[in-house]
Amino acid sequence: MNRSVNIAIVGDYDAGVPAHRAIPRALTLAGEAAGVIVKHEWVSTETITSAARVSACDGLWCAPASPYRSMEGALQAIRFARQEGRPFLGTCGGFQHAIIEYARDVLGWMDAGHAETAPLAGRLVITPLSCALVEATGKIFFSPGSRVAAAYGVREAVEGYHCRFGLNPTIREALAAGPLRVSAEDEAGEVRAVELTGHPFFVATLFQPERAALENQLPPLAAAFIASTTTLTQKPASQKSSTDQS
Repeated sequence: MNRSVNIAIVGDYDAGVPAHRAIPRALTLAGEAAGVIVKHEWVSTETITSAARVSACDGLWCAPASPYRSMEGALQAIRFARQEGRPFLGTCGGFQHAIIEYARDVLGWMDAGHAETAPLAGRLVITPLSCALVEATGKIFFSPGSRVAAAYGVREAVEGYHCRFGLNPTIREALAAGPLRVSAEDEAGEVRAVELTGHPFFVATLFQPERAALENQLPPLAAAFIASTTTLTQKPASQKSSTDQS
């Protein structure tokens, strides 16, 4: 094991958040599975004032526990990953903010907002869940042919949550009319994961797959995420994909 990859964990670290304790362990397990050393750095959102703050990383994981100290910092990191073809995994709050970034910068909905932080926004793309999922678990169904389905290798799984907000179901059709596709739903048909086609790896989940690492189990999406970073780091810079959708 002599190769290494550098991962930026975008979020405001709090040792009291289970997902924050889980992500580094998930990355270590994924690195062991891929045969690489995974180095990580927690990048506080308020320190991201330009893409330069995260440009040296091989992949970005946008972590749970929002509201972030700087929504704009988180959105800048997500925008960089999307536009530059940098592997990206967003979980829980990372899912919510990946939706907001895409709505604003790809769909042109500059008034897209989050009901928790901007309840009076012109277009709320993230709204309260019909039933809060705080320390809850639920069955997830994966869309056939999706990256998420390929990562798990099964049709369905049970995953854990800690969230009160999710995708506004009224904008689902418009949101998924382009390269962003729904890749997982719950038993009620609510969106639980999305991914970006034409990108090396851009996946966001409302659930928190990283929690499996707290039981010393390798989360399938962490493995797929790290595998995608190793594929890109083996290519010359001139061959790395760019997916500027804006």
